[in-house]
Amino acid sequence: MAEEISKAELQSSESTFAKTRSLWPSVLRWIPTSTDRIIAAEKRLLSLVKTPYVQEQVNIGSGAPGSKVRWFRSSSNEPRFINTVTFDSKEGSPTLVMVHGYAASQGFFFKNFDYLAKYFKVIAIDQLGWGGSSRPDFTCKSTEETEAWFIDSFEEWRKAKDLSNFILLGHSFGGYVAAKYALKHPEHVQHLILVGPAGFSSESDGKSEWLTRFRATWKGAILNHLWESNFTPQKLVRGLGPWGPNLVSKYTTARFSPRYSAEGVLTEDESKLLTDYVYHTLAAKASGELCLKYIFAFGAFARMPLLNSASEWKVPTTFIYGVQDWMNYQGAQEARKQMKVPCEIIRVPQSGHFVFLENPSGFHSAMLHACRRILSPHPDDESFPEGLVSA
Repeated sequence: MAEEISKAELQSSESTFAKTRSLWPSVLRWIPTSTDRIIAAEKRLLSLVKTPYVQEQVNIGSGAPGSKVRWFRSSSNEPRFINTVTFDSKEGSPTLVMVHGYAASQGFFFKNFDYLAKYFKVIAIDQLGWGGSSRPDFTCKSTEETEAWFIDSFEEWRKAKDLSNFILLGHSFGGYVAAKYALKHPEHVQHLILVGPAGFSSESDGKSEWLTRFRATWKGAILNHLWESNFTPQKLVRGLGPWGPNLVSKYTTARFSPRYSAEGVLTEDESKLLTDYVYHTLAAKASGELCLKYIFAFGAFARMPLLNSASEWKVPTTFIYGVQDWMNYQGAQEARKQMKVPCEIIRVPQSGHFVFLENPSGFHSAMLHACRRILSPHPDDESFPEGLVSA
């Protein structure tokens, strides 16, 4: 079983949130957080997972070899660490590395670990500056530097883990990072799986007229200014102090309500544990979150779109989207026209951007189909899974 969490820890977590529900909580009752508290919240969440796992902090050093830029422009020479969980698997199983999206961490995949561990050696990480990983001062000043922050730190993690020939999965912003990594280091990636990836469209693709009109309004001007000032959702959570957990609880309840099917996305216990985990990951020191304005322009349009690099793709790729995903799968269709490697697009019904949480069974079917040439001795005999949509 996953690492056992004592009832006292769980009761303590629930008590923390109960105290914040009063209408006028004391402004002096701040909710503390730290890397240790993030890892503790992670353990509580992963207590829902039955597959045994090992959690470790992987040392990636203080900077890329030969680089004059530490992670990044930090005044400290101290080593940085990537929080990593590795699940037990059958001998000889292919390795699947899972990378989370913006404002998330590896624990968001908690409903998938048990199923995927039957077929893969599953390794999930918190990107540098997120979750339980190190949070260096973020002082990047360009898109190129910001991409290097994530790509190079992931490469140092790969070296430390001595991995190669692995399946790389990235969700949303993690999909952007995974794709950029595969472009730079294709020799290590056996198959690329992009789940609702960000970063395919740009402001100049002719589909952003609405944004130009919106920016002309007073609301648009204010929001654009906040974006360029790097005002993040995490800053709001921190600024609310003792009210922060309530805000996160409302977010998780609303975000994972049963909007696409009659069944609830999360049970009451799952919702409590995820809320606790999300609060601690969001309220900790700002670091990787400050990448946003350098990677995307206001409106989530990429400054260096993946579509521009589609012809350079060297790794077979599968895109997975929820049918109601706000990320447009048509960007992947445009990229596929330019790719010189095998590429397929799978859409999963009754799900949106968090397809792996909203329709886990559909997501798992898409995963097995995506990896059939790795998992099956007769991949050409495998039929397309019933219920999924091929785009």
